[in-house]
Amino acid sequence: MSDSEVAAQELQTVAQELQMVRSQMQALSSQISEISITLESLDSQDPDRPVYRAVGNLLLEVSDRDALRSELDQSRIAFLEHSSMLEERETNLVSQYEELVKSFESR
Repeated sequence: MSDSEVAAQELQTVAQELQMVRSQMQALSSQISEISITLESLDSQDPDRPVYRAVGNLLLEVSDRDALRSELDQSRIAFLEHSSMLEERETNLVSQYEELVKSFESR
């Protein structure tokens, strides 16, 4: 395999990983938004009205709203932390991709 073929393969690999990271970031962003909307709805819900949670194919009444809120907050924080790590990875991959493009073009 020639140097330019190796460089082209590296470039393709980095591009694929970058696409995968961006896809994961988009999915996480949707999950974070969904949890945030759920938390807002939970806060605005009349405390005397029941709140339900989907568990498989069932809707079960929530008996402890504080525990639910805490669990949702923990999930949101975990998703935000993971999203932050993916953003760092994306930045590194973009840098790596740009360097590979420059190197490939200068051959």
